[in-house]
Amino acid sequence: MKSSFLKKHEAYLSEFVYGGMDGCVTTFAVVAGSVGASLDSAVIIILGFANLIADGFAMSVGAYLSHNTARDNRLKLQATENPAAGQTPAGVPDPEPGKSALRIGGVTFASFLAIGLVPLLVYVVDYLYPLDVNHFLVACILTGIGFLFIGLLKAYVNRTRMLRAVVEVLALGAAAAIVAYYVGDLLERLISG
Repeated sequence: MKSSFLKKHEAYLSEFVYGGMDGCVTTFAVVAGSVGASLDSAVIIILGFANLIADGFAMSVGAYLSHNTARDNRLKLQATENPAAGQTPAGVPDPEPGKSALRIGGVTFASFLAIGLVPLLVYVVDYLYPLDVNHFLVACILTGIGFLFIGLLKAYVNRTRMLRAVVEVLALGAAAAIVAYYVGDLLERLISG
């Protein structure tokens, strides 16, 4: 049985999954690359938030423009096939009926920020209230929980098996993190000599 919240916002869940997955992966990649390069926690916070805001904004603008481009392309195609239809764009069906380009961009940005913040949480908390923990390990665990949430939501959106969706999201996220960690480690060694 669908929850009333999910049912109410179902039209935009795919944007939430898209934005959240990218936010979590890219922010965790920044964290992993920074840890691989042995950067200080303060630098991780700065790079993480810079990525979070800039990439989240860019993705939301991209989602907005993509929706409008698809709509405009449909208008152009319909005008080519039927010139009279091109004169009345109000009659052209939207590629994603009932979806607002502005809301698509907003949901993408909000989910990018919300889920993308997860890998940074331990560093932010440690900055405010110093913790005696392995920050990267805690970031990995929190990020895994974020990926689990996105995987479950992805399964709901696609109406697929939960285990498959969760494993897919965890595997792709882990692959991105491993690459980022070792690139950071390699670059730190090359630069530090």
